[in-house]
Amino acid sequence: MPAWTLHHGDALTILPTLPTESMDAAITDPPYNSGGLTPTQRTNDTARGKYVTGDARHDLPDFDGDTRDQRGYLAWLSLILSECYRLTRSGAPLLVFSDWRQVPVTSDAVQAAGWTWRGIVPWHKPISRPAKGGFKRECEYVLWATHGPVDAARNPVYLPGLYSASQPRGRDRTHITQKPDTLMAELVKVCAPQGTVLDPFAGSGSTGVAALTSGRSFVGIELSARYVTAAQQRLGQKGPTT
Repeated sequence: MPAWTLHHGDALTILPTLPTESMDAAITDPPYNSGGLTPTQRTNDTARGKYVTGDARHDLPDFDGDTRDQRGYLAWLSLILSECYRLTRSGAPLLVFSDWRQVPVTSDAVQAAGWTWRGIVPWHKPISRPAKGGFKRECEYVLWATHGPVDAARNPVYLPGLYSASQPRGRDRTHITQKPDTLMAELVKVCAPQGTVLDPFAGSGSTGVAALTSGRSFVGIELSARYVTAAQQRLGQKGPTT
């Protein structure tokens, strides 16, 4: 039976304590560090101010780690993804979310950490912010990489190169940047069946919910105590903890 473990703490502190080659995939949504267009906005604004529209009616908690400049973000994410590389088995996939601003630096971090970059999967968001005088910011992106060669023999799936799904709304939304359950249910298929999925930025547990629902196990890390509680509640509905 698939099971889950959720660590409360900083990813760079906890990842080195986990056993080498114990994971079958890493799927994560790190803080993008890009919501502010200027250094002042990036360091002085809250996560809610950066990523949530002004008329939003929910009161979800902010999260830490979203104030780095580009050099800091590259160095930090490279360290995180290097640990993920150590923890995964040969052939394991990596999926990392990014917005349009951070695709270049995220791809640099992926490759600096040792992963083989395989491509970008667009995520179309039907409900998204308009942009006066220009194009609607209607997509985010998932960077796909692997730990060495693609392991198609172990997991012979044929997955789409484009997904469309809206973020949860109302009571179903438990995190400021929560990804749709339908999207995560598709993305976890890149992990070998009955494997273990790692997420060093677990948030409210969407990656883990998708993993457990699909018969895969889950190991997550989350810094925010409030989001740890939210994730534990969601994961507890899907399977036992280890």
